[in-house]
Amino acid sequence: MATNLELDDRLIRQAVKLGGHRTKKAAVTQALSEYVSHLKQEGILDLFGKVDFDADYDPKRQRARA
Repeated sequence: MATNLELDDRLIRQAVKLGGHRTKKAAVTQALSEYVSHLKQEGILDLFGKVDFDADYDPKRQRARA
């Protein structure tokens, strides 16, 4: 999908150089991927305090039954 964006050339050059990317596209793709990953991780924080914790859970005992 072709998309035209007006991006800060200085930032793009820094991202390409620091990330060791061969192209601007590679730098932008990685940046977007990391941004999406970060937002997903923040979503997990919303679950804090909402998931029940079972202090008696023993994963080793669970495996022994199988």
